[in-house]
Amino acid sequence: MIANLRLFMRISCVFIVGSLALSIGLCKPAFAEESPNWRENFKLGGFSSAGITINRDESPEAAINEISLLFSWANDSRLSFFSELELERPLSVGDDEEFSRKEGRLDLERFYFDYNISEKVNFRAGRFLTPNSRWNLLRAPPLLWTSSRPLATARLFPTRTDGLMVHGAVPFKNSAFEYKLFAELIKDQEQENNELAFEQVRGARFSLKNESDLGVSLLSFTEKGINAGSFRMLGLDYLTYFKDIEVSAEGFKRFNTDNKDGGSGAYIQTAVPLNTIGFQDWYWITRLETFQRPNEGSFERWLLGATLRVKPTQLLKLELIGGSGDQPQSPRGLTASFALFF
Repeated sequence: MIANLRLFMRISCVFIVGSLALSIGLCKPAFAEESPNWRENFKLGGFSSAGITINRDESPEAAINEISLLFSWANDSRLSFFSELELERPLSVGDDEEFSRKEGRLDLERFYFDYNISEKVNFRAGRFLTPNSRWNLLRAPPLLWTSSRPLATARLFPTRTDGLMVHGAVPFKNSAFEYKLFAELIKDQEQENNELAFEQVRGARFSLKNESDLGVSLLSFTEKGINAGSFRMLGLDYLTYFKDIEVSAEGFKRFNTDNKDGGSGAYIQTAVPLNTIGFQDWYWITRLETFQRPNEGSFERWLLGATLRVKPTQLLKLELIGGSGDQPQSPRGLTASFALFF
């Protein structure tokens, strides 16, 4: 991690210096006066979640799923910084009633610098979430209706990228057109035992935002391991509202450059408020999903759940998951969890 951090810093410094030189040539300087107390520009927060899972095929388990610290810096200048340091599953207990920390792992989820030229053009350098899925960009449990993640958003593409991104937004009639162009520059040096290994990541995401949110993603990468090869991937995502009902969906299709099966996946999810029948701040969640990877087979999942918004920053989630096939990332059974920002 330390070696990765040093590489990030070197690339970030080169990138920032180049961006400064470019922006000076393209536009007028717009540096604000330095804050009287620069420490006030730092912000520290985070989120955490804990839950109980009763798997259909395994023993019940309770665990602290993650504790993430969010650290950011920004003032009135063009430069800002953001990082997320996550402690994954620091504590768990199974049916033997013995506490365990063997699954605990410290991970640098995000670490990047942003340099703003205008609303239309921004540069990012470092480690960031791969922007080819709405679910992947949200990520934090207090922002998600369910504890479990759709398999299509976790097992088909790299969830993080170490490199550069250009992003921005352009007004379009009564909407906003957003774009993100990104490329990997540094290979991820740390891989978990069950984590898929990806390299040579290149991609783009375009979205149109108004009452609804429509996104299109294009991605190319190589994958190591049992499905080793080069892939191209097309992704579509959609979010809209019918009255107060939220409907979201995503679909992905991979294309192998050797004309072999590349894999695919999709899901559709609804969140229905229950306040009309007397359950204030409760939402009924339904999700259907399908997932297929070469040499692994195909899987289907259905989810029925109820989520209580205890506070704007706190969610209590109850869900029942069923379907076909075994996937550690999406066990079938009953889950209860609590997530919060702090």
